[in-house]
Amino acid sequence: MSYNTLDYSNNDGILTLTLNRPEQMNAFTVEMANELEHAFRRASNDDAVKAIVVTGSGRAFCAGMDLSVPGNVFGLDENQTPTMNDMHEHLYEQAIQEGVRDTGGRVTLSIYECKKPVIAAINGAAVGIGATMTLAMDVRIASEKARIGFVFGKIGVVPEACSSWFLPRIVGISQALEWVYSAEIMDAAEALRGGLVKAVVAPEELLNEAYKLAHKFVDNRSPVSTALIRQMMYRNSAQPHPLEAHKVESLGMFYTSLGDGKEGVQSFLEKRAPAYQGSASAMPAFYPWWK
Repeated sequence: MSYNTLDYSNNDGILTLTLNRPEQMNAFTVEMANELEHAFRRASNDDAVKAIVVTGSGRAFCAGMDLSVPGNVFGLDENQTPTMNDMHEHLYEQAIQEGVRDTGGRVTLSIYECKKPVIAAINGAAVGIGATMTLAMDVRIASEKARIGFVFGKIGVVPEACSSWFLPRIVGISQALEWVYSAEIMDAAEALRGGLVKAVVAPEELLNEAYKLAHKFVDNRSPVSTALIRQMMYRNSAQPHPLEAHKVESLGMFYTSLGDGKEGVQSFLEKRAPAYQGSASAMPAFYPWWK
């Protein structure tokens, strides 16, 4: 499948997902949201994809929502009067799905549910949704030219894309509030100081660094183990008691020990590279345990 706003390119198991509206600085649209959601769900179940690197074409990562579109610029249906009960009871019905739900949140939830490691390679401006969409990605690497801003307060709206869940977990509540209250654009050095990004590199080295990290995550690794690890870390860390983590870890250990775990142990004893047979498209029966 081809996309209008994205480039989807898999090389040696590493999918490069490129936001591709360079003349608009990769500004976010409802179409891009729908395509990103589809691309992450597609990659999650594609055994040819081991890890995902997300970047932008041209000089920007994503300059935020495209504010030039007619009507409600966020793609919302102003004829509705949604309630919290609607969000609980009717979230997946068409009227709420297409007219009320935050499009950035639908994207980050598809990233959250993905079974593959996801790395953001922030090559330039990452503002608004351009910043918040990266929070659901596992690691962020920034170019020296990156500029990042949680600018919602400047236009009288609120943070979106589930960022009120992700950002405090990444940088702490105080730093998260400071960045969101101030709504200032920060440089890459400030993002590194605050713990938002792992590293700041020269622009010409950005993708190479992201690819090296991706290969470190997935080469000679069991796809099933990696998928379970990703979901266990995100979901168990938000549980109210470690007993809930214990339950999931017990099932995870049990079933991986019957599958790729046997090959992993044998390859260790024989001092050779493992030849794992498991695939993320065929997970153990208890997955997804949260549904």
